Amino acid sequence: MKKVFLSLLAASFVAVGIQEANAQARYRTALGLGIDVGDGPTLVGPQIKHFFDGANAGNAQVLFGDDVTVLGVDYSHNQAIAGTNGLNWYVGVGPQLAFIDGGRWWYDDRDGDRTYFALRPAAGLEFKIPSAPLAFHFDWKPWWNLTHNSNFEPARFTLGFKFTLK
Repeated sequence: MKKVFLSLLAASFVAVGIQEANAQARYRTALGLGIDVGDGPTLVGPQIKHFFDGANAGNAQVLFGDDVTVLGVDYSHNQAIAGTNGLNWYVGVGPQLAFIDGGRWWYDDRDGDRTYFALRPAAGLEFKIPSAPLAFHFDWKPWWNLTHNSNFEPARFTLGFKFTLK
């Protein structure tokens, strides 16, 4: 009897753990549109977010603006906000490459074409509509340029609109 009880107790803990992981990631993969705004140009482009498990996700995006293309990937740790249905907070970081054509606006650099390497931390909120395959996010995502006269631009934010896949 004791073995049966311990087996049922262990199975209950495993089931609750799996349910908690699924509650944090209300979808597995999402495709959508990212918009990067703030000081400097507005950038727009496709993005994909994929959950590796209940809390850990990767995000990749290609953003386009006037004379610039940005390629980036991010890791994020995601957690559900207690008492809400579909609202999560997340923090993360990831490398970005910016390919500049002419350097017209990028840090007053007018020397021509350049490639910039940056790290971008992120802190934000994501809402997955429980009854629809749609999710939205808003985050603070500063730009920390590590090349060509390194600098930190704190006034950058991203918005995202995603179609979620199971």
